[in-house]
Amino acid sequence: MVFKPHPSGERPRSSPLGGMRAGARTVSRQALAILGLVMVILSVPIGIMTPFVPVGLPIGIAGAALLARNAVWGQRLVGWLLVRYPKLEAISPNWLIRLILNRDKRSPL
Repeated sequence: MVFKPHPSGERPRSSPLGGMRAGARTVSRQALAILGLVMVILSVPIGIMTPFVPVGLPIGIAGAALLARNAVWGQRLVGWLLVRYPKLEAISPNWLIRLILNRDKRSPL
């Protein structure tokens, strides 16, 4: 790796808060991923306890969205599920796929 000097000739100064911001961002993303995982896990018993009112389904979808947006492995898992079960992607709205995976829905074959 070759070191290239700053165009002005001076060494660029880094803010001491820059590292703290990056650390806070990492902690918040991890907290949101954990919250998403907890929501997905809790959606199953909530869905069983409320069989006639589908309360567990929106909680599970919101948890999966949080997990996929804030954890790389969560995004890979959701992407794998959509490839494995194409009907799941077919019934999902385009805005949800775009929110979770940052892409549009695939056209049906």
